[in-house]
Amino acid sequence: MVKKLIKNRKFEIIGGLLGLLGGFLYWKYVGCVSGTCPIQANWYTMVPYGLLFGVLIGGMFKPKQTKE
Repeated sequence: MVKKLIKNRKFEIIGGLLGLLGGFLYWKYVGCVSGTCPIQANWYTMVPYGLLFGVLIGGMFKPKQTKE
């Protein structure tokens, strides 16, 4: 069951992991210096946004399934 889920959602999982990393790196190197930005000021708010965008973008690359 887990293997089937991973196989069916591999693009979302890969995109999510890359989004996590991207969100953290964005916070670390770009972020918000003044601390007044509600999303970019803290890593624990930026990383979930990266995860969300990674999953959404990863889902766009999923090939279409054909009916058998």
